[in-house]
Amino acid sequence: MNLNLMSLRCLPLLLALGAASAVQAQNTIYRCGNEYTNNANQARERGCKAVEGGNVTVVEGTRPAASSGTAKPSSPAGAPKVAPNDQRARDADARAILEGELRKAQARHAELLKEYNNGAPERNALDLRNPQKYQERTADLKASIARSDSDIEGIQRELSRLPAPPTR
Repeated sequence: MNLNLMSLRCLPLLLALGAASAVQAQNTIYRCGNEYTNNANQARERGCKAVEGGNVTVVEGTRPAASSGTAKPSSPAGAPKVAPNDQRARDADARAILEGELRKAQARHAELLKEYNNGAPERNALDLRNPQKYQERTADLKASIARSDSDIEGIQRELSRLPAPPTR
């Protein structure tokens, strides 16, 4: 009877220890790159590292809706509706602004090309005294030409996204 009494007294302690070890095993979280798992076997196979420290909460994000590729982007739910004539006027204004910007960018590009002179810009008094300045100015002109070229391409892309202008 003494043994039974002893085992009854130790039973809660044994249960508590068993539950604590089960909780400890359950609380081990492993990080596998950008993913987390609490499956020790899977973590071992994939070479994951145990996360130590505070609690980890992982919230699954929403998945983007599958698109067919031909669907047009829709307006937000609260977006106001615009009359077709108003939209045509807005598109015409946007086209006029972009065409003006394109003309300015092309004029600036032509000036830069003329000044660059196929990699041999005219030397000024400062360039004659300091050849390094001449090389820096030449490199700056080349970089400016590349930037203006990319600006022109960007404006042309924006123009191509707009609806075609109405024929008169």
